[in-house]
Amino acid sequence: MKKQITLLFAWVILSSTSLLAQTPPKREFRAAWVATVSNIDWPSSKNLSVAAQKQEFVTILDKHKQAGLNAVFVQVRGYCDAIYPSLFEPWSDVLTGLQGRSPQYDPLDFMISECRKRGMEFHAWFNPYRVLANINTAIVDSNHVSRKRPEWLLAYGNARILDPGLPEVRNYVTSVVLDVVKRYDIDGVHFDDYFYPYPQTGLVLNDDSTYIRYNRGFVNRDNWRRDNVDLFVKMISDTLKAVKPWVKFGISPFGIWQNRSSTQPLGSATNGLQSYSDIFADSRKWMQQGWLDYAAPQLYWYIGFSAANYSVLVPWWNDVAFGKHVYIGQGAYRINADANWNAAQMPTQIRLNRQYANVFGSIYYNTTSLKSNVLGFADSLAADLYKYPALLPTMKWRDSIPPSVPTNLVATRNPTNVQLAWTKPTATTQELNRVRQFVIYRFDDYTPINLSDARFIRYITPTDTTAFTDDKVQTGRRYTYIVTSLDRFQNESEASNSVTIIGTSSKDFVTETLSLDVSPNPFSASVLIEYELKKSSFVTLSIHDLYGREVALLNKEFKNAGLQTQFFTAEHLPTGVYFVRLKTDFGTKTRKAVLQK
Repeated sequence: MKKQITLLFAWVILSSTSLLAQTPPKREFRAAWVATVSNIDWPSSKNLSVAAQKQEFVTILDKHKQAGLNAVFVQVRGYCDAIYPSLFEPWSDVLTGLQGRSPQYDPLDFMISECRKRGMEFHAWFNPYRVLANINTAIVDSNHVSRKRPEWLLAYGNARILDPGLPEVRNYVTSVVLDVVKRYDIDGVHFDDYFYPYPQTGLVLNDDSTYIRYNRGFVNRDNWRRDNVDLFVKMISDTLKAVKPWVKFGISPFGIWQNRSSTQPLGSATNGLQSYSDIFADSRKWMQQGWLDYAAPQLYWYIGFSAANYSVLVPWWNDVAFGKHVYIGQGAYRINADANWNAAQMPTQIRLNRQYANVFGSIYYNTTSLKSNVLGFADSLAADLYKYPALLPTMKWRDSIPPSVPTNLVATRNPTNVQLAWTKPTATTQELNRVRQFVIYRFDDYTPINLSDARFIRYITPTDTTAFTDDKVQTGRRYTYIVTSLDRFQNESEASNSVTIIGTSSKDFVTETLSLDVSPNPFSASVLIEYELKKSSFVTLSIHDLYGREVALLNKEFKNAGLQTQFFTAEHLPTGVYFVRLKTDFGTKTRKAVLQK
């Protein structure tokens, strides 16, 4: 424990220097991959009971939420098997130890439900083409695609993949994805970097027969393979937009597209494996064509690494966003791997990300590494980098219309807290316009209202609840609250009415009363407004019409306790009904006044 405290102190010292100081972003994508293959992250063993599996996942979410994360990417399909009751493929062996054996519950439904309770996005992570890691040791169910469709398989050493060149394979994988999209309330579909296999010395991928049969006029095998992947990526993109236009789509490609050279000036200043030519993944094109909502390049290298310098690759990916998002795949598993991956490396990377306009956040690989809190990194997220909550980045190309405004915000002061309540906007059947969450802003004392500053976000509700209890209040402090609505894409509404209240404790808790009188009433030209303050307070005195619009502001200043008077001349107003509104630190009072000229 002493070591962890020392490390956390070191993080705080690092973050306090002027060089590293940054304004916390109001919107930032903060996520982690949860790998299920080989029981890497979840479940930790093939022998866990249902209760133990559920508890492990709840612990994962709680740890990530504590660190400040707002999304998870869970691997739901690793080797053409599933961690949900698939209509196409057998249950994964990671759940029970035997492929095809049911765990007697629906893990995917459970995980989505738990994410909803915490206001976290759930992205379903699919491996599109992987079939078998090793054909000599694999024990597969009779319903597995390797048994049902062996003619779809390509061999690469002992591994087997689905042949990306076959139209029936592309259709099949799209059907698998679409099944999940239709039956589950996921927020996104995600692929990693496994399309064609990574090159290995001495191994050759023989897709001659497919190339001959389906070459579509290509005379270059590499271009044909890239086009096979392009066709699939576009097919998924088009399908999602047609079926559920609120489901996001993204891929985490290998971190280098192409190295810059005389023949490829658009590449990065790197010298490593190239996804374009080595695994036939044209990730730059996917972004340029608008098929993806985001790219999450796997930049698992440190700043200064000669072959693939992190500080070189981040700006390169920023420049190929083409109006979409970039989330950096962060190598959390590398922390403490060697001297380059010291306590400062990852926080420096995150701060570097924030300097680029199209880099909207991070996805950490992997969950186990993040939970392990190596070198106190998870603590540093909670205490510094992710100290303030963040809304998700908006995707204006998918939905730019904000939801309706919450109304009737009221605050009730209790001995140990302040209770807020508000009215939810009228329900709608339009999924993109439906209010899903609320943001509570709090401004202490006389701090100017600024809804762009994340430091004033007191809380983001996980659901569409209409109440919040603020238990972090201090005696005598003045608090102003505002609430906004969020929709599926986290578009934010305009602000609700504001309420101001004085925090107190049970020792000095009193109920303040306000008196407000208007005379004469009705009046013809001018009116006398009298009110009494039991305690000194900041006062706003205003006149409103029948529609609630402010037509005159009479006072907006601090007033001492006692009787207050104010004259109002209504020469510029037409005959009608008006309302005098008095707002103080301890309540609001309204009186009707009738103007008869």
